[in-house]
Amino acid sequence: MRGYFGIGVERISKPGNVGNLMRTAHAFGASFFFAIDPEPDLRETKLVDTSGATLHLPLYIHERVADFTLPKDCMLVGVELTDDAVELPSFRHPSRAAYVLGPERDSLSPALLARCDHVVKIPMSFCINVGVAGALVMYDRMISLGRFAERPVRPGGPLEGPAQHKHGKQIMRKEDRRRRIRGEQKPVPDDSEE
Repeated sequence: MRGYFGIGVERISKPGNVGNLMRTAHAFGASFFFAIDPEPDLRETKLVDTSGATLHLPLYIHERVADFTLPKDCMLVGVELTDDAVELPSFRHPSRAAYVLGPERDSLSPALLARCDHVVKIPMSFCINVGVAGALVMYDRMISLGRFAERPVRPGGPLEGPAQHKHGKQIMRKEDRRRRIRGEQKPVPDDSEE
């Protein structure tokens, strides 16, 4: 799968939920984890995690939404039950994305929602646990961007594997292209001493 993703939370209050989400993010191959204005100090709290995700997944903590930064060209995707949010099964995930979930008993702040490039919702009647919501988003990303065989029409697994990757034409540097047009060979470095 090309690209990368990170996942994080805003104003989370339960360290167990952070540990659960970090472990799941580690399992799905997240590149980083972040927290914005967490209620407990996550650096001093022993997170519930048996996979060692805290040792392998960078954790970025931002005190305020205004301090929150992302890598260049990384799109922020809010996960929130709003009327104008795109339903997750219909959403095309960016190749470079950071997903942010709200606190356990509230919604993403208006300031953070305003910074989101996209807002998605999991089609359901009410909110679910933040760890479960994060897992569903990461699973959907993996299914939609991963290289898996098409689902069959009938029940059961696919009869054929995934389609083979198709390579584009060769990319040549300008200098190599000029040599090729002139019919010249690429010079071989001379290792002999003079």
